[in-house]
Amino acid sequence: MRKLLLVLLLPFVLATVVGALVLYPFGHEQRTGAQAGLAQVPVRGDVTAVAQGGCGPDQGEPGATGCVLVTVKMSDGAAAGREVRVPVPDQPGTPKFAVGDAVVLSYGGGDPNDSTSYQLADFQRGVPLLLLAVLFAAAVLLLGRWQGLAALGALVLSFVVLVLFVLPAILAGESPLTVAVVGAGLIMFVVLYLTHGLSARTSTAVLGTLTSLALIGVLGAVFSAFGKLTGLDQETANLVSLLGHGIDTRGLLLAGTIIGALGVLDDVTVTQTSAVWELRRANPSLGFRELYAAGSRIGRDHLSSVVNTLVMAYAGAALPLLLAFTLSGRTLGEILTAQEVAQEVVRTLVGSIGLVAAVPITTAVAAFVAGKEPVPESVEAGGVIEADEGEAGEGEAGEPRALWRRHVRGDLRTGYDPAKGPWRRPATGQAPPAATRSRRGRTARPGSDG
Repeated sequence: MRKLLLVLLLPFVLATVVGALVLYPFGHEQRTGAQAGLAQVPVRGDVTAVAQGGCGPDQGEPGATGCVLVTVKMSDGAAAGREVRVPVPDQPGTPKFAVGDAVVLSYGGGDPNDSTSYQLADFQRGVPLLLLAVLFAAAVLLLGRWQGLAALGALVLSFVVLVLFVLPAILAGESPLTVAVVGAGLIMFVVLYLTHGLSARTSTAVLGTLTSLALIGVLGAVFSAFGKLTGLDQETANLVSLLGHGIDTRGLLLAGTIIGALGVLDDVTVTQTSAVWELRRANPSLGFRELYAAGSRIGRDHLSSVVNTLVMAYAGAALPLLLAFTLSGRTLGEILTAQEVAQEVVRTLVGSIGLVAAVPITTAVAAFVAGKEPVPESVEAGGVIEADEGEAGEGEAGEPRALWRRHVRGDLRTGYDPAKGPWRRPATGQAPPAATRSRRGRTARPGSDG
C-alpha cells in the first residue's frame, strides 16, 4: 500500500519540480529601490529629544504648536553620527515618540545634513521580534522535541519557497495562480514529509491536501469570475504602477486564497489521518466503515473550530477596512458586496468549503489505507499495556485477545459514540468475577476491562 501511494503521488511530485524549474525567473533582474521608482532609503537612528513646536519654517519659534519635534541621532547612512530634527504632525493617529526609541528615518535624497531630507517612517523592531521568535522556537522544541525541530525546519523552508520562488516568479510576470499552485505543492511536500516522515500515513494526508487544494482553486476561479472580482485594491494598484507591466490581479487574488488555505488544510488532513491510524492501532478489528464513521465524528468536532478560525483570521486582517466601511454609513449588504470586502468573503467561503471537503475525503482515504496496513505487534515504550491474566482466548474476528489487549483498554478498544454511549464488550464467555486481580496487582471493577 505504501508503494501504491508513492506511485500515485510521484507524477504530482515530478510535475511540481518541473513547474518550479519552468516558472523560476532564471536570468531575470528585477528592478528594486530607486530603479523601481522608490527613491526613499531607510536610515536607522535613536531619538535623543522630543519637544512641542511648529510645523514648517516656524517650527523653532517660541509658542508655536502643531507638530512634535523629534531629534534623532543617525547610526548609519551618509550622515551617520549627526543629529537631525524632524517635525511630526501632532494628530490623534501620530505615534508617540520618547527619548531612547530606536526609529527608522526615510531619506529622500538631497543634502544628507539637511533635516528636510528626512521623514520619520517607523520604529525599529528587530530585537522584540527576534526575542519572540526565540520564545516560539523554544516552545515548539520543548513540546515537540525532534519532531518540533523538524517542524521548525519545514517552516523555514516554507518561507524560502515563498521568498525565493513565489515572489520572484510573480514579479517577473508569470501567472500568479500557476505560481501559487506550484509553490503550494512545493511547500506541501516539503512540510508534510519533513515533519511527519515518509510513510503511508503522510502520503494519505498529502492526497487529501492535494484534492482539497484543487477544489479550492476551481471554486475560487469560478466565483471570482462570477462575482466579477478584479483583485484591484489599493495595495495591488500600487504594485501594478511600480512594476511597470501588467499583472493578473484576479490571479493574484486566487494565489493568495490557495496559499492562505494551505496551512489550515495541512492541519485538518494530518489530524484526520493520525486519528484514523490511532483508531486502527487501538482496535485492529475495525473495518473501513467503522474507521470512517469514528474518524468522521472526530473530524466534525475539529472542523467546527477550524472553520471559525479561518473566518476570524480573515476578519482580523480586514478589521480596519471593516471599521472604515461601517463609518461610511453603508448598509450591511453594500459593505459585504464591495470589492475590498467581497474578495475577503470569497477567500473565506472558498477556503472553508475546501476544509469541509478535506474531512470526508481524507478520512475515507485514511480508513482504506489504514485497513490495509499491518498492525504493529507492540507500541512505543510507555504505551504498552500488558494483557491481564485469564485473557486467553479469541477476540473479535477470531483475533487473539491478548494481542489486541496490548494496545488499549476500556472503551477505546471498541470505540465510543457520544450519541450512543460506549459499545458493549463482545460476549466471549462467562462474565468476569466481581473483582479480579491482574498481574500488576491492581483490582478490576466488575464489568471493566481490567
